Amino acid sequence: MRIDLHTHSTASDGTDTPAELVRNASAAGLDVVALTDHDTTRGYAEAIAALPSGLTLVTGAELSCRLDGVGLHMLAYLFDPEEPELARERELVRDDRVPRAKTMIGKLQELGVDVTWEQVARIAGDGSVGRPHIAEALVELGVVPTVSDAFTPEWLADGGRAYAEKHELDPFDAIRLVKAAGGVTVFAHPAAAKRGRLVPENAIAELAAAGLDGIEADHMDHTPETRARLHGLAADLGLLVTGSSDYHGSRKTCVLGEFTTDPEIYGEITRRATGAFPVPGAGGSGSASPAA
Repeated sequence: MRIDLHTHSTASDGTDTPAELVRNASAAGLDVVALTDHDTTRGYAEAIAALPSGLTLVTGAELSCRLDGVGLHMLAYLFDPEEPELARERELVRDDRVPRAKTMIGKLQELGVDVTWEQVARIAGDGSVGRPHIAEALVELGVVPTVSDAFTPEWLADGGRAYAEKHELDPFDAIRLVKAAGGVTVFAHPAAAKRGRLVPENAIAELAAAGLDGIEADHMDHTPETRARLHGLAADLGLLVTGSSDYHGSRKTCVLGEFTTDPEIYGEITRRATGAFPVPGAGGSGSASPAA
């Protein structure tokens, strides 16, 4: 089995619609794909409606968190999307995205960059606006050559010249909320140093003690040495280890299935989850609209 547990669609900051995403996942030879848009479940209905035969969909989300001033992302799998407390927190994060983006655009304008809200809104479309959309605007304007090059201290990285904070969850609260909703939590790309400051390993140990299920060790932003170190850390802490592409369509260079998760780990994730269950494909048409 080939299992990719971290992908994004146009419901957040990917370039594939949810229907295109699942069709592309099937074409890439995946058996299981997780839809983990940022702080939203809006892509579920369309992805399920379009799900090809032979592909299983894991519903999830990537939750925006912050610990002691350091940003981190928490992958949440197979939780009940209707659980009210977690849904309310996701809504707070989403509602803060627009004013945060406008603040960042203002900072860029002060730095002499001719970026506008209208340009960023066009790029975001129906997705939850975020830094990747602003980064793409910088690429369009010729300020940086690639989206990744915008995520530096000079521009959009945490603490960068044009960075602005938004409402984010405390990761300990995120673990509690996801577990209360029957889900499973995995710390996304915990050692992706080029994205900004990292959560120290002693804090990962504290998160593990609080119920964190796993860490995403096998990721394009981790060197082979870092991946080996994270596998060792996970073994020491009793955490599951996942591998994923973090696919964003054409917005990033990663490809579906670039890194994958061991079937035994996937089986353990599904055994722990009680809020939702993986959806087997039945050969959908993709005609449904995304849920709100």
